Amino acid sequence: MDASVKTCALTAAARFAPGACARLVIKIGSSLLVEAGGEVRRDWLAGVVADIAARRVAGQEIVIVSSGAIALGAKRLKLDKGGRASLEDAQAAAAVGQVALSAVWEALLAGAGMTMAQVLLTLGDLEDRRRYLNVSATLDRLLALGAVPVLNENDTVATSEIRFGDNDRLAARAAQAAGAQGVILLSDVDGLYTANPARDPAATLIPEVLKLTPAIEAMADGGSGSGLGSGGMAAKLAAAKIAGPAGIHLAIADGRVARPLRTFAETGRGTVFVAGEGARAKKAWLAGRLTVHGTLTVDAGAAAALQRGKSLLAAGVTGVEGTFSRGDVVAIAGPDGVMARGLSAYDAGDAGLIKGLRNDVQAAALGYAPRAAMVHADHLVLL
Repeated sequence: MDASVKTCALTAAARFAPGACARLVIKIGSSLLVEAGGEVRRDWLAGVVADIAARRVAGQEIVIVSSGAIALGAKRLKLDKGGRASLEDAQAAAAVGQVALSAVWEALLAGAGMTMAQVLLTLGDLEDRRRYLNVSATLDRLLALGAVPVLNENDTVATSEIRFGDNDRLAARAAQAAGAQGVILLSDVDGLYTANPARDPAATLIPEVLKLTPAIEAMADGGSGSGLGSGGMAAKLAAAKIAGPAGIHLAIADGRVARPLRTFAETGRGTVFVAGEGARAKKAWLAGRLTVHGTLTVDAGAAAALQRGKSLLAAGVTGVEGTFSRGDVVAIAGPDGVMARGLSAYDAGDAGLIKGLRNDVQAAALGYAPRAAMVHADHLVLL
């Protein structure tokens, strides 16, 4: 790596230092935490805890997102394919493994003078606005009391329809809820490469990404090399897309070394996705959602108005898809694809009645006085 690239990486890594990042989310994947035989890598994890303790002494509050429950449970239940042969196996393995995972974290954190708090989440906990605010308040209180929250997806009750599917995206959403300024994804790769380095020896590490472009996304490999986890580079880029609009920097760093957080701080080796200016809390929550209830298709004129910060008026809507109620989150698609999300001011039926209509003729179609907009600018975020 030449000097100019190294300097860039060191500058980027400094964004996650305690002085620049009051709250940090650290995600640890199954392939790092659990050996192929199904046992916890305690010595390695003790090094991570030592790094966390040092950051806390420096004034940084830490939230941990820890995978590993399914892998640990599969070992104890003697399940094939790491407990992922079926949904039922994964749920059973998670129920057993989460107990073991929490016990390891509690013991190591307590040994370093820290108090662990376990928080298990489902997709709905962060997709539903009221539940999201409850999670946010709980995390804030735990951190204020000096605890270290250890989060994981509640795989025992999650199904394919109601789950994150990977803890990379969970970490980014949890960072929003916690009011964190940074996320570090400790991985079994040391960052994003121009191509998969396992297949292309000419691939080079990208130290910093200022904008997630289609070309950058095309570099992602969706697979999980270890077979223990559910993520991959594509999941990490999806996490960066959630964190960035909320003003949260996200880094992929090598977790295979003995003291990964210290190593990242000292060397800067990894990939940092630099966030822009953060959106207001509600708009950041909208941008980071993984599910929507329907889609409003708009014409070119409405799309241009949205880009200028205007509300979405019914006159510019050309199509209504899905089943949604007033206040539900909908996607807004322009001529070039999905461009925004927002809270619909109408249910799907009424939205269909007034699509394409000017405000002065909407009352006759609805049977009541129309609202100011189909989606108000205050409840809308561009993607």
